Amino acid sequence: MARDVLCEVNNCKFWANGNKCSAEAIYVVSHKGKQASDSKETDCQTFVPEL
Repeated sequence: MARDVLCEVNNCKFWANGNKCSAEAIYVVSHKGKQASDSKETDCQTFVPEL
């Protein structure tokens, strides 16, 4: 497992200082079913906008 998950989306409620993700779990999905060819075909479903 990754020790550090980095994120540059600073309007996410899980964004922490140093571009770290503070979520307890990360959920990434593919636009192309169960397989993706590159990172452009994926999205982080963990994102929640900071209000």
